[in-house]
Amino acid sequence: MNDAVQLNAKPKVTEIEQFGVDTIPDADRTSTPWDLFRIQFGGANTFATVLLGTFPIFFGLSFWQAVGATVLGVLVGTLFLMPMGIFGPRTGTNNAVSSGAHLGVTGRIAGSFLSLLTAIAFYSISVWVSGDAIVGAMTRMLGIPATPLVSSVIYAVIGFIVIVVVVYGYQFMLLVNRVAVIANTVLMLLAIVAFWGVFNPNFAGTGTLFLGSFWPTFILSALVVMSNPISFGAFLGDWARYIPRGTSNGKLMLATLGAQLATLVPFLFGVATATLVTGDVYVVGLIQQSPLWYAVLLVFVAFIGGLSTGTTSLYGTGLDFSSVFPRMTRVQSTIAIGSLAFVFIVVGRLLTDLSGAVNAFIGAIVVTTTPWMIVMTLGYITRRGYYVSEDLQVFNKGKIGGRYWFDGGINWRGMTAWLGGAGVGLMFAYYPPVIVGPWNGLAGGIDLSLVSGIVTAAVLYMGALWLFPEPDYVFGPQGPRWVPSRAGVAPEVVHNANSAAAKAAARRGE
Repeated sequence: MNDAVQLNAKPKVTEIEQFGVDTIPDADRTSTPWDLFRIQFGGANTFATVLLGTFPIFFGLSFWQAVGATVLGVLVGTLFLMPMGIFGPRTGTNNAVSSGAHLGVTGRIAGSFLSLLTAIAFYSISVWVSGDAIVGAMTRMLGIPATPLVSSVIYAVIGFIVIVVVVYGYQFMLLVNRVAVIANTVLMLLAIVAFWGVFNPNFAGTGTLFLGSFWPTFILSALVVMSNPISFGAFLGDWARYIPRGTSNGKLMLATLGAQLATLVPFLFGVATATLVTGDVYVVGLIQQSPLWYAVLLVFVAFIGGLSTGTTSLYGTGLDFSSVFPRMTRVQSTIAIGSLAFVFIVVGRLLTDLSGAVNAFIGAIVVTTTPWMIVMTLGYITRRGYYVSEDLQVFNKGKIGGRYWFDGGINWRGMTAWLGGAGVGLMFAYYPPVIVGPWNGLAGGIDLSLVSGIVTAAVLYMGALWLFPEPDYVFGPQGPRWVPSRAGVAPEVVHNANSAAAKAAARRGE
């Protein structure tokens, strides 16, 4: 932390957050790596993560095979996620805007797309699973039938509360996650008491493997689990931007490592309890199998968890889209995205197979976000962590030019690497019935989407940096690392009177 900076007092949780994606002033960076740990773990210590933990069992794996796939997925996903927490303190903004340094200030909209994809998937999961838990409890304890109308009302209540919390902003989210970290961990650990007499660690599987043989099914299970840490990639900067710029990278990455390892609590809860309800809809079946005292507690777990996951997913997307669409404030953008996601929940849950849609969304998150994270990480390394915050905000302020303008606001080196990695990954992907890549069977059913996407993105990006060196003004005083550079002069930053951002600012009198 920079001792010369006089920090302002933390805003009250009841104050609506005023900052958007503009650079957070040093005096307002009052968070710590511990807050980064807490908001990550709180956002994942929920029934949404529990549901992902059930997939390996429902795919036909035994209990111990499912545990292995879960641990592997968490560890691999965390390794890719850890560098994503170091951008916010250096740039003072979220990761989507920070990515403008490598994709161009206009091309960074790719990060906005990824955050939207992730937000819809995990906001939907959180509201869906939490709502089903509450409906299941009402059916068991009060005899209220689980009709589509009852489910829709419960979904609407939870979805509305999530939007309210997100509208208030970052400090309110910290409060919700403080509660979620402690309460949900205790309640999930009480499952040891609740199911001690019925849980069988020798559960051998359902007898039918989802992809027909062990290794393809095992890898698919690990990829589903991996989607949880990967889903945080576009969002870590939303919270890390409030951490002082002098914070060490080691502390930031350790906070992420600890938070993601802690998610093994809800993941293994899902693995273990899924062995008890393989013949039912998971949430409803779990409540029916639970002792009455624990069924009541599960309602609190579901409700608190739904708020926690929903807010962490929706906050970043509302924040970022207020810059993509300058006519909308952060609050308006949050309400719009939340409403869109709620429509997806109701239509998907009541009229179609939401589980299939969510599985496809999860696959798309892993395959498209991981190459983007590779570009970000390699870009950070080659730039030696050097960023100029003012030039990252050019697009948001209705201007053109600056260090990261490149070619019309797009850096085709990073953009080509991301699109190439994501495209090749999707060609190998197999998330039926929505995503079935034409090359998915080349390895005997083993999913190569992640590996192919990572390798393609890394090769294309580093190759482009060597063949078409970036101008020296994007690098710091120490110059580039691992790659060459070329001489150049940064374009002057000027107002673009025709941009939507400039017109919006003019209407506000700025």
